[in-house]
Amino acid sequence: MSEAIRFILNGEEVTFKDFGPTETLLDYLRLKRRLTGTKEGCAEGDCGACTVLVGRLTDQGLRYESVNACIRFMGSLHGTHVVTVEHLAGKDGALHPVQQAMVDCHGSQCGFCTPGFVMSLYGLWLTTERPTRAEIESALQGNLCRCTGYEPIVKAAEQVAANRPSSLFDPLERDRIQIMAKLWAIQAENDTIVVEKTETNGTARSIVPGSVAAFADILAEEPDATIVAGATDVGLWVTKQMRVLNPVIFINHLGELQTVETSETGVTIGAGVSYTQALRTLSTEIPAFGRLIDRIGGQQVRNMGTIGGNIANGSPIGDTPPALIALGSELTLRTHAGRRTIPLEDYFIAYGKQDRLAGEFVERVFVPRPAEDNHFAVYKISKRRDEDISALCGAFYLALDGDGKVAMIRIAFGGMAATPKRAKHVEEALLGQVWNWDLVSATRDAFDEDYQPLSDWRATAEYRSLTAKNLLTRFFLETAGQSHELRRFEVEEA
Repeated sequence: MSEAIRFILNGEEVTFKDFGPTETLLDYLRLKRRLTGTKEGCAEGDCGACTVLVGRLTDQGLRYESVNACIRFMGSLHGTHVVTVEHLAGKDGALHPVQQAMVDCHGSQCGFCTPGFVMSLYGLWLTTERPTRAEIESALQGNLCRCTGYEPIVKAAEQVAANRPSSLFDPLERDRIQIMAKLWAIQAENDTIVVEKTETNGTARSIVPGSVAAFADILAEEPDATIVAGATDVGLWVTKQMRVLNPVIFINHLGELQTVETSETGVTIGAGVSYTQALRTLSTEIPAFGRLIDRIGGQQVRNMGTIGGNIANGSPIGDTPPALIALGSELTLRTHAGRRTIPLEDYFIAYGKQDRLAGEFVERVFVPRPAEDNHFAVYKISKRRDEDISALCGAFYLALDGDGKVAMIRIAFGGMAATPKRAKHVEEALLGQVWNWDLVSATRDAFDEDYQPLSDWRATAEYRSLTAKNLLTRFFLETAGQSHELRRFEVEEA
């Protein structure tokens, strides 16, 4: 057992044991390392001013992703390479092409948000040689700018892609082999890490299990521990609600929980699979689900957040549960003693209460693939199209028989009740009936028997109720061939 985490910060290997379980990477960088190019903004993963890159070893090699340092806890960095904006320029002070393009295209006014934009664009530069307008916009979803405007920043991204130098000093390309070797050496130790720090209310512990089996054993001994995968939700418990979490078990490094497997019947997603990882498969296997994931947070959030965490927290406004419930997904829960599988919809019992026993954790979810002749759609309603929390999210899955009657229908909503919940009265009213406009019009009011939504800052109860009914209408129109799916703007290639 080890008592310190090890990671690489820019060009330096770091062994670190002086931290509490909720210390953020942002505070470490600014307060302890004086790397103040990483800015402190919203402290909730929304503005992107704190964007850094985190590299980790995958089956495809060393992969760098943009993340929000403000909600990334130090305990989740073991075996990674953290890259800040200070690492981009050459030793002689020459700007990296991404930085130079921001200068040339006047992509900065006050400059506060600029380092975060640079790091997001740098992440895109590393992975995509000729990004489309849509890919540039996607890379910038998680970065907010209040004074420059996005067009000069997008033009900077286009310029650096169009004028990509054939040879260039780039620290990550130059040192890639060395960095990979160091990360392999760190991961090869495979020890469970426990970091203890004395704080005002006692000894706080950060636990990094060496394997999933070790995780299961630790959770059996510490059933009240907080499990952290991506911290896109838990991070806000700390930065906004000021909760004290102790102990915390970090699982984002466990490759056994990060598998995605496809079969003839569906897709099995490990609990540690990030939205970004899942998107690559779901956008092909279940396109409507993929379009939903593209609207969850910004790219930094999707790189950190996990589908398993979205399920496990049991939020009534979580985006993925309605789609998963409508598709009839199954959840596998695990303890050190074994596993059990339940229908996902049975996992959500009441507000803040889930069917998870002491010492039990979400291991994976199986998502059935919709039949080709069936209809599946999911709709997220929010104030902003990108990087916004849902007012409500509805999913519809329909099968018709040869006579045009409803042979099967499953409708599920988030944001309408204390838990993600099916609209069973609506389903009963539709089942066995001819799928037509008259049926849909007559069934809309059945939503009032299924949901009594609340009013909050996202939407009023009346708005939620009316919108749910209108989404049924939209779903019907789309099954009749009247699709109105909003697609991201793309510049046509010359």
